[in-house]
Amino acid sequence: MTDSTARAARTVTANLVLSLDGRYNGPGGAADFGAFVPYATTEVARDQLTRIWENATTAVLGRVNAEGFLGFWPSVADSEEADPRDRGYAKWLVHTEKVVFSTTLTEAPWERTRLVNAPAADVIADLRSTGEGEILVNSSASVIKALLSADLLDRLYLIVIPEVLGGGQRLFEDGLPDSRWKLTHHEVGELGETALVYDRVR
Repeated sequence: MTDSTARAARTVTANLVLSLDGRYNGPGGAADFGAFVPYATTEVARDQLTRIWENATTAVLGRVNAEGFLGFWPSVADSEEADPRDRGYAKWLVHTEKVVFSTTLTEAPWERTRLVNAPAADVIADLRSTGEGEILVNSSASVIKALLSADLLDRLYLIVIPEVLGGGQRLFEDGLPDSRWKLTHHEVGELGETALVYDRVR
């Protein structure tokens, strides 16, 4: 890749909420998010929610998140009673281009959605070289892990909650390539949750 191509490449970002011991779900399994719920609607969390999408033009999702989000966010987009930050994100998610990774879906669950069944690194590398705006991997840990392994992430939006879960799946597993990151934003909320933004140093 030439320097000019590298400068033109789209920025790939990802967001996730982690426990103090680095887990994105609890010991009860993939749907165990009970410990995270109290922190989802704090001022810091909502400000981070705005931060992740304001420069993004493509949302990348795994199948589970795509189906789960479909059942929740469209109603928020239409609700005048919703927090403006939640509504802004919801409207963006409904109307933006979406790429959903799935090996089982045969029909896209959203409008403006493209289904893909291919290695995440290949799909993201292709997206990086076309179009404009940031590519947001939206709370889909399996895709984020694949991109960390391929060193294709440029920015990480993390919220760390002050709880040790003692079980559950970890984002940063052994075997990842070495990388260095620069902290470009941090903010601590009233419940002790911390919003962090890290940019990849290349």
